[in-house]
This record gives sequence, structure tokens and C-alpha cells, in this order.
Amino acid sequence: MPPTNLPPISLAPRVVVFDYGEVISRAPSEADRAALVARSGADDADFWPAYWEHRDELDRGTLSIADYWAGVADRLGMSWSALDVHELWALDHRSWLSVDPATLAVLHALHEGGTRMALLSNAGADFAGWLRNGSFASLFEHVFVSGELGMIKPGADVYGHVMAELGIGPSELLFVDNKAVNVEGARAVGGDGHVFTDAAGLESWLRGLAA
Repeated sequence: MPPTNLPPISLAPRVVVFDYGEVISRAPSEADRAALVARSGADDADFWPAYWEHRDELDRGTLSIADYWAGVADRLGMSWSALDVHELWALDHRSWLSVDPATLAVLHALHEGGTRMALLSNAGADFAGWLRNGSFASLFEHVFVSGELGMIKPGADVYGHVMAELGIGPSELLFVDNKAVNVEGARAVGGDGHVFTDAAGLESWLRGLAA
């Protein structure tokens, strides 16, 4: 079990902005992934390229859930009914609803230290309720969901929007994401960042900044 009472981490006036997927949440389990592929009726090797092909458009909010899954079906040469899509969406959505307790322990240490935090996720608007109203949401000053904003990481516009809403300049932006390209996007606008691999590495990086 991860520690639940880490010493506080104080980084004011800097603000730590967190990604959600595979940082705060765990990656979808092998069982969840297998269930989604099985329900699709496709082969595993064919399914995942089709799944990711139009994901940015879904996350940007420019593609509806139904149209996204229609695109996946088209790439696979399959045809799904509206009821099939409902089930595929539910299996996919549920697979991302998890939390990593070790990461959450670091978030609580930041909160106890009075460090401002926000969340920025590339996700469809259908995830907004979970991100904005889950038990961890109170740790964040603001929750930004790409599907509501019409812009996604690593575009400079989304980091600019986040900084404007938080009332901070680039030197105060600290961004944490599991994808290096998204961290580089934050650095490109003048912020700093950390490519997340595990909670221990994240905590070490943050405490190094506080020293």
C-alpha cells in the first residue's frame, strides 16, 4: 500500500497541472481491453489502430461518440448497431475510471502544502462529470476537459487557455503527463514539466523543485 501521509510539498506560486489518464488513473486493465475487443468482434491486432485513429477528434469534441465508433467500424470493415455502440462506449468509458493511490498520495501532499493544482485531460466531454465531480476533484482548483474546450494537448492554445484561466504566467506552470509530447508542449510555451512514469519519480521531481 502507498503511504497516505506524505510530508507536504509547497511550490507556491507555481501551479501543478496534471494529466488524468495513466497519471491519476491506471491504464485500462488487460481484462478491460480484452472485453472491449471481444465485444467489437474484431481481432486484437486490427482493433487498436482503428480505436486510436480518430481519438484526437473525439477528445477535441469535433466528433460525436456515435460518429467515432462508426469510424472505428469503417476502418475494421464492420457494421455496428446503435445498441452495439452503447455497449462499446460503456466498456471503453468504464476502463478509464480508476485511480492510482500512489499518485493521489502525492496530490494530497501538494494540497497539504498549499500548492495550487489543476487538471487538464485530453478526453471527451462524456468524462467531464467523473473528472469534475469525483472524490479527487476537490483537490483541483480547475478541471479542463479538451472535449469541452475544442482544443487538445500538445497544442499551444490549450496551455495558453489554462494559464489565462488560472491567472499565471509560463514560469509558474508545472505540467505532469505520461506522454513526452504533451510535456514538451508545455515547455514550448515557457512552462516546465515532468514525464510521468510512476508516483515515486513524480514525488522526487516535485520535492527537488521545492528544495
